[in-house]
Amino acid sequence: MNWRGWLTLALLLASIAGGIAILRQQKQLRGDGQAEARPDYVLHDFEIVTLKKDGSEGFTLRAPELARNPDNREMDIRTPTFLFPDKHGSRWRSQSRTAWVNAEGSEVRLRGDVRLDNPGGVNRTRLETASLDVFPDAERATSQDEVVVTQPGSIIRGRGLEAQLDQNRVTLKSEVRARYAPSIQ
Repeated sequence: MNWRGWLTLALLLASIAGGIAILRQQKQLRGDGQAEARPDYVLHDFEIVTLKKDGSEGFTLRAPELARNPDNREMDIRTPTFLFPDKHGSRWRSQSRTAWVNAEGSEVRLRGDVRLDNPGGVNRTRLETASLDVFPDAERATSQDEVVVTQPGSIIRGRGLEAQLDQNRVTLKSEVRARYAPSIQ
């Protein structure tokens, strides 16, 4: 074979290798078909108060970061602290790793190391779970995960939760186990 044959073979191999590299790159660049929406605004180290339709407070939110999706007006929040008012003017306090709030502010989804503390008084209560959905307008909260309810003198564990925040009432749905210890006064 002369030098032209070798050159043709080398160019053919180089073009095949280039085509394979391009195909691999295209596969890596292809996503799942949905583009991630860029937030229309981002808040840092903020506090906001949302209002219900009747003008009363829906909830207060403090967090280091909030990003709002411009397409559906939903908010994603990092390490939030929410204060949910009850009918007596006290506030349930919640903390979690992340949260999501729908456009109307009528649903709050707390995810990751969720803690919810009642306003206090004689029966101080703390709820701990992996996820909690709060509905401020209805003054209720739900969870399908394992929940730990701690009160003075008792620790109650169960799966599934229905809480009426306005009545300070918590119902565990299944697999309920309790440990009681008398309070020392």
